[in-house]
Amino acid sequence: MTDLINQPHFIVDPSWRRPVRGLMVFAGSPLKMFTLSEDGRHIAELLEIGLPLPAGHETLTNRLLDAGAIHPTHIVGSEQPFTLADVSIVIPAHVRNSKDARLLDALVGTLTNLTPTAATIIVVNDASPHAISNLDGARVVSLDQNKGPGAARNYGLQFVTTPFVAFIDVDVTLENNTLIELLSYFTDERVGLVAPRIVSATTEGALAAYEAVRSPLDLGPLEGRIRKGTRISYTPSAMWLCRTEAMHHIGGFDETLQVGEDVDALWRMDAAGWRCRYQPTAVCTHLPRSTVSDFVAQRIGYGTSAAALAQRHKGALAPVRVSGYSAGMWALIALGYPIFGALVGAGTIAALARKLRDVPHAVEESARLAGLGNLHAGRTIASAITRVWWPIAVVLALFSKRMRWVLITAAVVPSMYEWWKGRPKLDPIRFTALRVLDDAAYGVGVWKGVAREQNFDALKPDLTSWPKNAN
Repeated sequence: MTDLINQPHFIVDPSWRRPVRGLMVFAGSPLKMFTLSEDGRHIAELLEIGLPLPAGHETLTNRLLDAGAIHPTHIVGSEQPFTLADVSIVIPAHVRNSKDARLLDALVGTLTNLTPTAATIIVVNDASPHAISNLDGARVVSLDQNKGPGAARNYGLQFVTTPFVAFIDVDVTLENNTLIELLSYFTDERVGLVAPRIVSATTEGALAAYEAVRSPLDLGPLEGRIRKGTRISYTPSAMWLCRTEAMHHIGGFDETLQVGEDVDALWRMDAAGWRCRYQPTAVCTHLPRSTVSDFVAQRIGYGTSAAALAQRHKGALAPVRVSGYSAGMWALIALGYPIFGALVGAGTIAALARKLRDVPHAVEESARLAGLGNLHAGRTIASAITRVWWPIAVVLALFSKRMRWVLITAAVVPSMYEWWKGRPKLDPIRFTALRVLDDAAYGVGVWKGVAREQNFDALKPDLTSWPKNAN
């Protein structure tokens, strides 16, 4: 019975679909098509109902894990080989004022109470303009010059002697089980990083209500593998739990990046062969920006990282990643040719049907996939228009009534859908206004970064085939 409890367990991703319970599986992000053997079909059936897998399942389950088609899970009673004594905690602290000092004191106090057996808590004083008081239970190490959060984390990493290191920002609050929950996923020795869900702390005001449903730090309730170009392409380093070996393997954070250093580290870790996971069952809270000026500055800052990241990771920062068919369909509709757009949409079904000719009910499956794909493409294109391409769209709208309608539609329709879906404590008009401001500020940052780096990859669309064959 013990062996059964400790056996790896998996759940299928919400994208999982196996038509007529046959030998074809569509799953993962980006969506892939898997062709199964008869033994593979048996494994797929067991995955779908959550039963233990037979010996020899690893070849298939590893492919499915890497594609984001299935995810590891743990059952009550399974052994936990790691404890909090295996974790060191690094807190990069650039304390600007008394508020930051109080947040740091509270975080260290919370961690000391939560993790009395943790190896050490390392606070990196990143040349703070405000004094850092003595912190009971923590070791304070100091930098003479402020070089940004990446450099501070790297400096703290030098003092880590445990198998795992947690990076936690000053304005983060952990729940009681967060670290233990994240540790349980390191039973797979290939896992290099596990990140929790970071939700916005509950505060008063319109900005707080907006952040509660649309914080850039909150990646939502669905777990998954973290990889560029996928549904979960990054997670913020406000709270990470990492295998120390993996951080050393990639050389830590790139200290030349003032923003986006966490995204770069994630992608380099994934490229180095480590698995990075987002596990929203573990939760932290993060303070949202309290003023509109801070809100805008944060979004501009995020945007400025896009060009530098695009330079380091070719093709990963494309504002649109859709099939050429879908792009053509929406372009024709926007230009006032809906019938021709519909014909191109029908063409996506025909093209997929040829590709999926061995799938049962190929036409029906193609119609479903093409329909969902085209809808997703429409949302992606609308987001790019209001987020990255908005300066171009505004200029075109000055001369074209049709472009004005396209711009208004791209701004309003997705906002209304998000408002209806998230039901924030905010009326739809203010929600839409803040969403437009959010996207526009990020776009300003992207263009600033492009001008500085002289790299235009963050503005270029990626028109790629879909779905991909995983074989």
